[in-house]
Amino acid sequence: MPSRRSFTLSSLSLAAASLAGCGTGSIVALPEIGPSRRSLTTRTLARPNYAEVYVEYPGERFPISPIDYRRIDPQYLRQTVAFPRNEPPGSIVVDPAGYSLYFVESPQVATRYGVGVGREGFGWSGTARINMKRDWADWVPPPEMVEREPEIRAQLEMTPRGPGVRGGPKSPLGARTLYLFGEGRDLGYRIHGTTEPYTVGTNVSSGCIRMINQDIAHLYARVALGTPVSVLPA
Repeated sequence: MPSRRSFTLSSLSLAAASLAGCGTGSIVALPEIGPSRRSLTTRTLARPNYAEVYVEYPGERFPISPIDYRRIDPQYLRQTVAFPRNEPPGSIVVDPAGYSLYFVESPQVATRYGVGVGREGFGWSGTARINMKRDWADWVPPPEMVEREPEIRAQLEMTPRGPGVRGGPKSPLGARTLYLFGEGRDLGYRIHGTTEPYTVGTNVSSGCIRMINQDIAHLYARVALGTPVSVLPA
């Protein structure tokens, strides 16, 4: 069970959380809160062969399409880095200011993935745990998102959880979804794949952390239920 003290947000962030839906489109921005912060400073230790990493992913119910990794800033491609914090191995740290997610491999060594993060007014920080994992999850936007982005209604069909987009190549959640819980509840935020891989390194979401499908599939296979997640201030 998640700790009831594991997640803290200001009242403005809670308002943003109620609007989270992991989609795109116009939003009603809330004021930024808290001081701005520089991103973590890391040093690259190793890079995989990207020509082998960002190809079609094998054994999937739906295709994970190859991407042209040369269109993405190299700092947002998967790599092993020296990590300047003391989180235990197996934990996740999200650095919105650096558009990076870190999976801690060993003391002060992590795999870094590029991510897309919340737009202005939809950023948040705090701690949570991954209490649910799904591959090719249905996307069910909250009513608040549908109200502010009525154009998405044309995409929706009935799913077991209500009007949404069924899991597959058109789902905004992409190939994998990690669900963040805290204070004894689903926070409404996700770490998930995307149909728009070239948006990593930008402020693009309604608060969720989006990753290239090949990267979220790589992370998903290594993350256990109960994994702690820290989202740093932007």
